[in-house]
Amino acid sequence: MSFPASCFPAMPLPQGDVTALFLGPPGSGKSALIAALCGKNVDAVEIPDGRPDSGVPSLRAAAPGLFLGELSCPPAAPGPWAAEANLLVLVLPGSEGSEEPLTPALGEAARAALARGTPLLAVRNLRPGDSQNAAQARDETAALLDSAGLGAAPLFVLPADCSSSDGCEELERLQVVLRTQAEALQRLLPPAQDGFEVLGAAELEAVREAFETGGLEAALSWVRAGLERLGSARVDLAVAGTTNVGLVLDMLLGLEPGDAGAAPASAPTEPTPYPAPERPNVVLWTVPLGPTATSPAVTPHPTHYDALILVTPGAPTEENWAQVRSLVSPDAPLVGVRTDGQGEDPPEVLEEEKAGNARDGNSGDARSEGKKPGIGDSGCSAVRSPEDEQWEVLEEAPPPVFPLRPGGLPGLGTWLQRALPTAQAGALLLALPPASPRAARRKAAALRAGAWRPALLASLAAAAAPVPGLGWACDVALLRGQLAEWRRALGIEPAAVARRERALGLAPGVLATRTRFPGPVTRAEVEARLGSWAGEGTAGGAALGALSFLWPAGGAAATGGLGYRAAHGVLLQALDEMLADAEAVLGPPEHNQ
Repeated sequence: MSFPASCFPAMPLPQGDVTALFLGPPGSGKSALIAALCGKNVDAVEIPDGRPDSGVPSLRAAAPGLFLGELSCPPAAPGPWAAEANLLVLVLPGSEGSEEPLTPALGEAARAALARGTPLLAVRNLRPGDSQNAAQARDETAALLDSAGLGAAPLFVLPADCSSSDGCEELERLQVVLRTQAEALQRLLPPAQDGFEVLGAAELEAVREAFETGGLEAALSWVRAGLERLGSARVDLAVAGTTNVGLVLDMLLGLEPGDAGAAPASAPTEPTPYPAPERPNVVLWTVPLGPTATSPAVTPHPTHYDALILVTPGAPTEENWAQVRSLVSPDAPLVGVRTDGQGEDPPEVLEEEKAGNARDGNSGDARSEGKKPGIGDSGCSAVRSPEDEQWEVLEEAPPPVFPLRPGGLPGLGTWLQRALPTAQAGALLLALPPASPRAARRKAAALRAGAWRPALLASLAAAAAPVPGLGWACDVALLRGQLAEWRRALGIEPAAVARRERALGLAPGVLATRTRFPGPVTRAEVEARLGSWAGEGTAGGAALGALSFLWPAGGAAATGGLGYRAAHGVLLQALDEMLADAEAVLGPPEHNQ
């Protein structure tokens, strides 16, 4: 039974994680400033990361959900890292140093941050022996910022002993502004581990251990192995009958006669395997029945299939079912398809589809709308006893039968995934192209849940040989291949769309005009998306520490962390676009006229 949501206290929404990045030349006092800010918070935690002079930011947790990073510019290029920060703090040295207080690259990164809407603060650290007092330094620094187009940034001028003093008013003012900005951003940003939430403790420890013992190559191997395991359960699905067996098999695989991997039009004479394209662990078998099975099978085949589809011209008879029951175990899914197109999908499938569409279109919490058997007026009591139930003996229902129609067999895929064990259902979901908008949504949800793996793989592969710049902190070729694979998986390649147009009797191009995701996926497009993701400041500042939380080793891995956030964002954004295309293509035929 289920209880209404009112029975349980409301869970607070998770707060986002904010990264404030302190940028400035070496020796400008960034480390001392961050130590002073963190010293005022007993929850401060050191997170080992890169060194500020290594080209990779170091990171400290100043408070729950607030991380302070620092980077020396020069030698590091500030632009890519500033694009990832939620809040930017320019730290300028005192007037007595020989270095330039605000380099052109630093000024450009700060102006770009302001243009994106990233909050910007400026700090002038005075040193012992500076000839200027605080007021003079404030006037000079304000003029410098104005000339660089940064006059809108709040300015804080810290005396020489401010970082070590407990009564420094300017440091207190900086901390208040920093905390106020962070609290406002925390309501808008995702947690730092967004995209890693599907990692369990055991997986997290495994990848950490792989990195610490074998470096990036071992971590890459671990993630690649995880990708290979997704949907890798073995499924042997029999399509049995005397006629039109190949037609049903091709429709399930999204193929047409003559396509590579399609079944021949002639009736099979022995069990013949047809692996799903790109998912060879899911095999559809054409199995002959009756007089067509004239010769003993030459190809090794299962003695019992995981599920069986009986194909008949009209409604299957009990004799038809008797012919195939020995091919599957007693508890294996058994289902029929009638190729005359008559009849309706089974009532339970229609009801599930209707309920699923209602849930998909409801932005509220579906769990609170479920059935509530035995719930009294209080909402939390009156559970019925089993003795109160009325029992009756029911005859075993015959297997469900689906009509074959030009639009495909969307209900059949849903039924099979519900009837198979979880691992096999997941493999079948990933192996077969979707045949309805709801099936496309289920498949996109499965791909979205695993998107962190190719994103991490792309960032780590580039981190092994990092090149400056956000777009090249990812393996663009790997991302390109992943997007192309997803495009095929959701059935929106031009060839697949053209096949559906022909099946529905639509004019060529009618459905193609409803798709928006560009194709084929080019390297230039992936690079443009990466650049746009960074330029709009949407990647989230927690990228600075995302991989540091996993592997406190810094260096190239932290560069991969920057690329991970961009890669993950690009993959999810593109997947949303692909799903919209799939829903448009797979909608009811009358909506596509």
